[in-house]
Amino acid sequence: PTLSASKAIRIGPRLTAEAQKTPKTSLLKLLPRRCGVRSGSCLFDAIRVSWVDRWVDRIAGPPSGGVPETEAKMVRALNRLSAREVATLKTPGRHFDGGGLCLFISADLSRRRWTFQFRWQGRKCEMGLGSPDTVPLAKARELAAAARLTVQCGSNPLEEKRAALDVQRRSVQAQEFSRSNARTFGQVADDLIKSKGAGWRNAKHRAQWHMTLEIYAAPLRALPVTEVTTEHILAALQPIWISKPETASRTRGRIEAVIDAARARGLIPADTANPARWKGHLANLLPPRERLSRGHHAALSWKELPAFIVRLRERPGLSPRALEWTILTAARLGEALGSRWAEIDLSDRVWEIPKERMKAKRVHRVPLSPAAMALLASLPAGEPDDLVFPGFKPGKPLSDMVMKSLFTRMNVGGITSHGFRSTFRDWAGEATSHLREVCEAALAHAVGDAVELAYRRGDALEKRRVLMCDWATYCGSALGSRIVPRRS
Repeated sequence: PTLSASKAIRIGPRLTAEAQKTPKTSLLKLLPRRCGVRSGSCLFDAIRVSWVDRWVDRIAGPPSGGVPETEAKMVRALNRLSAREVATLKTPGRHFDGGGLCLFISADLSRRRWTFQFRWQGRKCEMGLGSPDTVPLAKARELAAAARLTVQCGSNPLEEKRAALDVQRRSVQAQEFSRSNARTFGQVADDLIKSKGAGWRNAKHRAQWHMTLEIYAAPLRALPVTEVTTEHILAALQPIWISKPETASRTRGRIEAVIDAARARGLIPADTANPARWKGHLANLLPPRERLSRGHHAALSWKELPAFIVRLRERPGLSPRALEWTILTAARLGEALGSRWAEIDLSDRVWEIPKERMKAKRVHRVPLSPAAMALLASLPAGEPDDLVFPGFKPGKPLSDMVMKSLFTRMNVGGITSHGFRSTFRDWAGEATSHLREVCEAALAHAVGDAVELAYRRGDALEKRRVLMCDWATYCGSALGSRIVPRRS
């Protein structure tokens, strides 16, 4: 081998011209004839290893506008490198194993890495496969074969690698969040209810949030909030999605709000999609729910109201007087039961409801008819801060449940306290000529667009006074306006 190698070095320059214009495979065929050696001999192998494989590609250089043909031949040939060559190679540059697999060695020999070269949409691309120190030759060939298959299937292996790394990064990030911010879904839900509860208008809304997140979302409460998945949410919603569509829809929205709150607090990575979102996600997994007809509160016909008032005035007690006050003022039940003596101006015959107790968060003035004033006169007067209709507990008004009990004792079904507002509006629209705006103002409804509301500052109090007097007259039209005093 020593003699053969030295002879090969002396013979090498004779083939310079052929090396610059002849493909490597053809050059190998010329070796026996040009060098006077027999193909397959020891001298032939020495010339091939020491000169053709190591020197031709550097001398020939790439032709303009493409990859050298010798390089293309090398890429198409497979398994050209050996494990020993990979371990001992010290020559800077690219060393091709075939099929796009290449070992790159930097000029200062400090970096060695596997790369896979391929063409995608007319561009030459290169994808890293790791260092030979951690990725042996056999593993690099497996990775290159998988990448070639990906290209043949019409996909970009580089993009798939980036997507896989992104998934891995998200998984690691989620695990880090889980370890450092280990809070359960139930804890985050309770915190959200506590923080948002101050802005809710009534205790019923708070109770609904508690109920849905404690009962229907019970399977999620013990899970770390970072581990709640779509499957968990489907398991909670599917049992009630058909039988209780409205409750199921609200539960889903509240679960989504809890997970959004966890993201806002940094308990979940910011770029993690919410598994409870509806559009584009659960909408594809759950059937469309049947929307409830957003009905109306059951109401008594306005033609039947005078007879009902007669029966109501015949009943003693505070709850019938509270219901009559609600009817005569066309107020919401909560506003009527919560009225205090300080809100009522007996001289001007006006009941002013503060904005804190109004649904629209605006002060509402109610003109009081003679019948309403007579009703107040039949009640024991209290201190300014006392409730007009006190309940059984000190400082608490009557409960709205007393109205349901009252309807039961009167043997009246199919109506609600709130429905009397609808009775009032139907009467005003069908039996009177009062303006629509005045009727809506009596119900504390805002009429008109934002610009109109901004310029209209008045509340048509005197016009509404005429309306409410007509209403009280109609309510007592069956047997006059007799008021039953409260019994001690």
